[in-house]
Amino acid sequence: MQGLPLTMKDLARMLGVSVATVSRALRDSPSISKQRREEIQRFARDHNFRPNIVAETLRNSRRAPIKVIGVIVPEFVHYYFATVLAGIEHEASSRGYRLLVASSGEDEAREAQLCDDFYRNRVCGVIVAQSKHTVHYDHFVHLVEHRMPLVFYDRICPAINANRVVVDDYKGAFKAVSYLIERGCRRIAYYGASLNLEIAVNRLNGYKDALYKHGLQPDGQLIKLCDNRSDAELITPMMLEMDNRPDAFFAVNDETAVGILYTAKRMGLRVPEELMICGFSSDNQATACDPQLTSVEQNGLEVGREAVDILIGLVEGTLPTDHAQKRIVRTRLVIRGTTR
Repeated sequence: MQGLPLTMKDLARMLGVSVATVSRALRDSPSISKQRREEIQRFARDHNFRPNIVAETLRNSRRAPIKVIGVIVPEFVHYYFATVLAGIEHEASSRGYRLLVASSGEDEAREAQLCDDFYRNRVCGVIVAQSKHTVHYDHFVHLVEHRMPLVFYDRICPAINANRVVVDDYKGAFKAVSYLIERGCRRIAYYGASLNLEIAVNRLNGYKDALYKHGLQPDGQLIKLCDNRSDAELITPMMLEMDNRPDAFFAVNDETAVGILYTAKRMGLRVPEELMICGFSSDNQATACDPQLTSVEQNGLEVGREAVDILIGLVEGTLPTDHAQKRIVRTRLVIRGTTR
């Protein structure tokens, strides 16, 4: 990414005209000759000038400028991210801020473009959950280097010591697996996400440490990369046909856990009598299945509120910018019908 974007003032200085003239030309105002308009518009295009949409909207307002926060979610349809967004919106609105919200669609290039768009449009800060496929972090580094307040939630960037709000993934996983062991389970399978996400590392470590604490050894055959329902429905039959099959599953999210439950029932296993299942998130899927899913509850609303609190603190100067803010929101194990 390049340095600071050109402003209308920069264009005016380079062209030797007033800012008002540049503004009128870019708006194609008839108050300027067609030849002059085309000359200024061509110069702007040649220099990759992008108008500041937010500033244009507010330029003639007599009220105090509207404060705008850029928010990036990996997916709009994901229940957890939707609840985080609700928490962000509620807290931001109550404190006089507006949102510009976009989805990366779990795509690194899209995520990078959104960061660039937010920066060029002068949002006061960015709140983001990193795409699970992101492996390059230049777009985040660019924001930090140009002093754009940046707060990660849920999925944080491991390459940057940045502000963050996360749930206690390790403790949540540790408690869930410990509960399964205390209910008599000894062959507990784990379905997790890619380890380039810190939340995946923390949940896997919580799973392993719960086994160690109870005198059990992790079995590599029971640990799979699987973080969605369709993959769970492909992998689980092979797991359940093993000679020494799992007697329980702990999944990185509820979508995956529901895929395990569906497959187990289709294969004739009784849940929870013959197989216990636990998810992570406790979203609306957890209560829409039969039996209902035991799951680690994440407080998405609180995560969103905390993220906004940090960002506004950075914007308004009540929090130091030279020290990364790190906040952890507690989880809670919700016992339902897929465990005894």
